[in-house]
Amino acid sequence: MKFKFEIIQLLISLIISPIIFYIIIGVAKLAGATYNINHGDAFIIWVLLAILVKLSIHSK
Repeated sequence: MKFKFEIIQLLISLIISPIIFYIIIGVAKLAGATYNINHGDAFIIWVLLAILVKLSIHSK
């Protein structure tokens, strides 16, 4: 049962992390910043944000 809960948390974090990523990039663009992010950089940021979200869900 714990395994199923962990998988659900991982999937939730993988869905939420790109939303957070694009919100941050959008706010930065509104402030006038320009970013050239390639696919590899976006993937690394996506995985790191997913880990961060999973840890924040787990700590509650």
